[in-house]
Amino acid sequence: MPNIDATGWTAMLLGLFAAFAAVGALRQPGAWQRLVAEVDKSPALQMISGVAEIAAGAAIYLVNPWLPEDILACIMKAIGGLMIIEALVVVGFSDIYFHFWLKNLAFMHRGWAATSLVVGALLTVAGGLHMASQI
Repeated sequence: MPNIDATGWTAMLLGLFAAFAAVGALRQPGAWQRLVAEVDKSPALQMISGVAEIAAGAAIYLVNPWLPEDILACIMKAIGGLMIIEALVVVGFSDIYFHFWLKNLAFMHRGWAATSLVVGALLTVAGGLHMASQI
């Protein structure tokens, strides 16, 4: 089996997800606010969201080594760790956490979507370059 560049792939896939989620949010203003409002009202969705995010965060954290010479791997490991922390906050403090996001998304919707688009594009390009450098 050939070597798989886990760092490149996780960066590219997470970047594509963030970029396309941003495109969807820009195409349908208010979609993220409705999504957060729905999750805020449903303990089942809160738990499912937390489980999904801790699984994704753990996978990203575990497959990316902490190698100071590989900046992208360190960034991806940090993102995975932050996702794990956020998942724990979602299941433990959802009432506070989702109200915070509802307030922010009410007046900063386009800003958050644009930020997500830029970060997604950067991660996608960085992942692709990382994989190209491994060849």
